[in-house]
Amino acid sequence: MTFKTNSILFTALSLISLAILSGCSEDDPFEQLTNLGEIDQPVAEVNQGSGILPELSHDENLGSEQVGENIRLDEITPDSGVDFTYRNDFEAGNNSILESLGGGVAVFDFDQNGTLDIFFPGGGRYEGKENDKITGLPGALYTNRGDATFENVASVSYTDNQTLYTHGCQVGDFDNDGFPDFVLTGWNGLLLFHNQGDGTFLEIHEPAGLDNTLWSSSGAWGDYNGDGFLDLYVCNYVNWSFDNHPYCDGPTPSQREICPPKEFEPLPDNIYYSNGDGTFFNAREFAQLNNLGKGLGVMSADYDLDGDIDIYVANDTVANFLYINDGTGQFEERGTLHSVAFDGLGNSNGSMGIDVGDYNLDGKPDIWVANYEQEAFALYRNDGQAMFTYVSDRTGVTSLGGLFVGFGSLYYDFDYDGDEDILITNGHVINYPRSGNQFQLPVLLVNEQNDSNNYRKMIRKKFDDDGYMGTQHMGRGLALGDLDDDGDADFVFSNNVEPAAIVENTTEQTGLNVRVKLIGRTTNRDAVGSILTLKTSAGDFIRLTRGGASYLSQSDPRMYWSLPADTTINSLVIQWPDGQTQEIEDIPTTHALTVIQSNN
Repeated sequence: MTFKTNSILFTALSLISLAILSGCSEDDPFEQLTNLGEIDQPVAEVNQGSGILPELSHDENLGSEQVGENIRLDEITPDSGVDFTYRNDFEAGNNSILESLGGGVAVFDFDQNGTLDIFFPGGGRYEGKENDKITGLPGALYTNRGDATFENVASVSYTDNQTLYTHGCQVGDFDNDGFPDFVLTGWNGLLLFHNQGDGTFLEIHEPAGLDNTLWSSSGAWGDYNGDGFLDLYVCNYVNWSFDNHPYCDGPTPSQREICPPKEFEPLPDNIYYSNGDGTFFNAREFAQLNNLGKGLGVMSADYDLDGDIDIYVANDTVANFLYINDGTGQFEERGTLHSVAFDGLGNSNGSMGIDVGDYNLDGKPDIWVANYEQEAFALYRNDGQAMFTYVSDRTGVTSLGGLFVGFGSLYYDFDYDGDEDILITNGHVINYPRSGNQFQLPVLLVNEQNDSNNYRKMIRKKFDDDGYMGTQHMGRGLALGDLDDDGDADFVFSNNVEPAAIVENTTEQTGLNVRVKLIGRTTNRDAVGSILTLKTSAGDFIRLTRGGASYLSQSDPRMYWSLPADTTINSLVIQWPDGQTQEIEDIPTTHALTVIQSNN
């Protein structure tokens, strides 16, 4: 969250850039920028950093109704039984940066009955005579009745803890007992909820050794040292407290603004390695973590495809990190060397939402990062061995302009053409944004093949104005999962001080749906760090099991593919985190497939 202020220089650069990019035309500059059909080489001139993006203000008019014509996303919240709003207590008038982060959402089957449930962190409030004591609000655990209708069971499951002002929820079976547990991040602490297997949870962060007392934003599970048990990476944000709470001017000195992250020093991240007995120890020194991040998003996955789990951290206003694992759980930070620390102009961004997918179908995992306004969202193409190239310009991502403050993000193939599209939820973080509106539209970028030159382009789909996707929100968390068990993924949006939304994927199922759940034996039971390759007549399609991703959120751990109807599926090849390879030849498309790691 970069929180930039007005300046004459900024305005001048924006106007000059807009004139260059649109050829001084009076036509809509978005139409000029998204006419990618004639691009036959990377567009170095269309860059994004620090005020060089065109300033487009009417986002409701932008996009194409023709792209992804078959895609239908319909909100079903009123009929779902989900009635939840994340609270940050802005009403107290503290105007603190604490209120800007919001909360995420987790989609997982907590009771192992075959249907996906939903958990929302509750946020928090201020207490005391001067509203200077920070405390929590209860989260909400919704059990799925089996038809995408839900009942809040937070009280009877003992997950309605109110001790922590919470932000994120990350799910992982840390003790390999077959029941998913979850950690909640938040203000100066963590909570760890151990699944008892009977529909209840026990909060055990203290006896488990999760002693993080800093302001944690997000986390990612992964077996970083290869011992078969999940470890936990914890992002800590900035050193804000009521003892360090400066007054920042809004448009006028009498209007108080939320201070930007650049006003505060970074907090060091922590990484906890499992002892194998349900407890953890802090291994940040052994793992060689960098102290200079302001972490908001984190994602663990095997980016270099070498069999161990690496870590990508999205930092706010400072360089992003890429930790490459040497196989023992020690890391070397190579974000700058591997070209994923900065944008195409070498600027650090206000980075929040992240995900990994193979947008260009070359078999290598590419990184997506949602950034602050006037900073283009970043798409980093993996060129092999986790060496990346910034391709937001040549793929049309910069055509969005600098409209959005992006948060929850995910890859998913919405239109059954085999390649993954990108969904982002957006919303502002300050009281007085330049646009005058804290609410922003969600964005779906449809991945299209440019047949004339073999380049990929991301084109924004325009939705009807009366649906969830066509209206503005204070977006934060985003997660996917097949809530109604009909074969395709549905979507859960968590908003800041606005009701959460359940959006059903009602797209006509014109192709094949594949869903795969992995269960590890000799590896961690969640199989985080696995590489799955679906071999078909249309080519090979990879997916990576990962920890973290999106923003403060956790999607269904199953892997999803959507393929054209005429595709022949030959086999699924799984490279487990411990190096074992397993091939499955009978792949169902009418129901989900569960693969248990073989004994070989």
